[in-house]
Amino acid sequence: MASIDNLLVSLLVDEVVGGLIVTVPPGHVGCIYSIFRGVLKNVWHPGMHFKVPLIHRVKLFNAQLIEYTVSKDITLKDNKEIMGDEVINSVTSDNKFVAVEATVLIKLDTERLPEIWQNIGENFVSKIIRPVTRSRIRKVLTNHTLIKALSTDRSSIEDEVKQELIDSLSQHGLHVDNFYLSSLTPIEGMQQMEINNLAKEEVIQPIESNTSTEMETRF
Repeated sequence: MASIDNLLVSLLVDEVVGGLIVTVPPGHVGCIYSIFRGVLKNVWHPGMHFKVPLIHRVKLFNAQLIEYTVSKDITLKDNKEIMGDEVINSVTSDNKFVAVEATVLIKLDTERLPEIWQNIGENFVSKIIRPVTRSRIRKVLTNHTLIKALSTDRSSIEDEVKQELIDSLSQHGLHVDNFYLSSLTPIEGMQQMEINNLAKEEVIQPIESNTSTEMETRF
């Protein structure tokens, strides 16, 4: 999906003068990995910076507000780190099934990037954003009946999901600016097997720290 920006990593690093100078473009920030000291604590903001050739590797992260889109037009088969998800199937409080399409506006906490990169790595979407978003949307919808979800409770659902995402993602250095429901479509004929599969998806795997080799940018 060309229209969906990459929240995580941009490899557009300009190196000049034998690799001594790195320019960080607007809308990005840079993190530095040292082969001797690991991920350094300082963050590079847009502009020109000096690094030590062969010792430092620089990774750029998108610092802009990005759309995470849940849509029937998205497929995860070729790219698990795409900023989006396929339609989320959920169940309401009256055991009715609904297909959810939505948009979440997310931004990285740039000052925490060294900590985030060290503890989570680069796969923010598959490790954090996607499982948390699926879980919280489903959690909120279990508190609403299908009829109300399609009519009077829509704004309430948006507010509840937004707050759930803020509470869950902020601890991982991700700011949630807003959450919008695009569509809620009733699904007929889902069976107990689908209910069990939804329950299994609620389990979010623990985050494992990356090794230093995963953190290096290859130029």
